[in-house]
Amino acid sequence: MKLSEQMHPAAPHHLPFFIPGADGSDTLMVVMGIFLVATVLWVGTLYWKLHSLPERMAHKSQKLQFEIVAVLGLISLFTHMHIFWVAGLLLALIDLPDFGTPMRSIADSVERIADATPGAPAAEPEAESGPAGSPDARTPAKQEVHNHA
Repeated sequence: MKLSEQMHPAAPHHLPFFIPGADGSDTLMVVMGIFLVATVLWVGTLYWKLHSLPERMAHKSQKLQFEIVAVLGLISLFTHMHIFWVAGLLLALIDLPDFGTPMRSIADSVERIADATPGAPAAEPEAESGPAGSPDARTPAKQEVHNHA
């Protein structure tokens, strides 16, 4: 029995490009593999940029606020609890008032007041105003009033 070289009348005359060839090459699989790798890399990059958004927003704020936002971002990354990311985003959006500078100023002033003991001789200013006996020589305002009682 010999096979005839003639095609069956119901067979298509042209096969679509996504049908693998007789040699085993599959063009669509190669194209889709490259597309899949590129898409995974793109989505991963988008995820990392979105995940670091609160940190990038808080970068220009105070150091403590930035550190809290960064820790919240890490917690959300490793626990997969998105509420930490949302909390970090909200904290990054809010400008916290600067309590540290006034408190530091108050603490420094209280420390200077505590160091000045009543009845102790006042320290001589190192300074700038003419001879010690001149009528223009003034003591600083801090040293003029020690006794508040």
